[in-house]
Amino acid sequence: MTASSVRRLATWLIVAVSVGYPALGLLYLLAGRLDASLIVLSALAGCGLTHFVNMRAALRGTRPPWFPLSVVAQAVVTYLPDPFLPAGWSGVTAQLLACTFLLLLPLWAALPLVGLMTVVAGGGVLASLGIPVVAALYGLTVPLTGVMVLVVVRLVHATRDLESARAELAEAAVLKERLRISRDLHDGLGRSLTAIALKGDLAARLMDRDPGTARAEVGDLVKVAREAAQDVRQVARGYRRLTLGGEVQRAAALLEASGVSVQVNLAATEPPPPSPSEETLAWAVREGVTNVLRHSTATTCTITTAAHAGRLRLEIVNDGAAGAGPSGGGLLGLSERAAQAGGTMSARAEDGAFRLSLEVPA
Repeated sequence: MTASSVRRLATWLIVAVSVGYPALGLLYLLAGRLDASLIVLSALAGCGLTHFVNMRAALRGTRPPWFPLSVVAQAVVTYLPDPFLPAGWSGVTAQLLACTFLLLLPLWAALPLVGLMTVVAGGGVLASLGIPVVAALYGLTVPLTGVMVLVVVRLVHATRDLESARAELAEAAVLKERLRISRDLHDGLGRSLTAIALKGDLAARLMDRDPGTARAEVGDLVKVAREAAQDVRQVARGYRRLTLGGEVQRAAALLEASGVSVQVNLAATEPPPPSPSEETLAWAVREGVTNVLRHSTATTCTITTAAHAGRLRLEIVNDGAAGAGPSGGGLLGLSERAAQAGGTMSARAEDGAFRLSLEVPA
């Protein structure tokens, strides 16, 4: 049920309550007393107007105009005619006032007032009919009606808040998906495009003096381009299953092809790390190697992992730190990945080397 349909239902229910009880007051018109009839009509008009103003504000979740005078005005037109009409007259409009009290006043003030109104309504009926059971039952209509309308109005507010929350969650989900695609494209295509550029340059240099090696490099370039296309399709499907071993193998091959000496030392882990942890480490290898190729003048690079106290630590160290600062967008995305996996990341330059460290649950 939507907020608009709940609001319509609540409106019709409140209208039924607001019309039903005062309609009982019209029975006074059947008595044929002109003076009483005029008083009844005036009282019903005053109650209807003030109640409409107060209920409209309550449904909107706001204060009515001239609050709290609007509440006081409804109370006055509810009880002022009592001395001029037969006993129990206010019992046909007190229910409306109870709704206003419970919706617009703090409970510490509304509850005692509604209790007093219940006693007055029951007492008026008892004085008119002299039947205690009927008087008690009619008196209870005051709090019951007020509580019923209070629950209905709160339901309207809750439904409206729920729809608003759903809209915000949908917007957040769209934003999250956009960030995921942006991060995956950056991290995934960064290495592939860097490899394509390096292999293209190498093939161009070897074209004249070593055509066979140049053709091999072009073949590797085509292979990397196909992998990049596959990466794009996987990003679109939202599936990015990476393995640490496979990513380290590709990273080592790319670094060696670029003239960077690579040392790899991966610790054996039993049982294997959780999937989120392994994927985070694999993304770290991809981002770290991309930074080495793009932003450094490294000649050596080491990739090591170590397991200790239920944690798995990855370190990528190169000897050409220039330009590989921790504020880049790729490292920022990697830090977010590490946090999502329950880990931490650090990146710093020291003694001419750049060290990327990442620790996740093993």
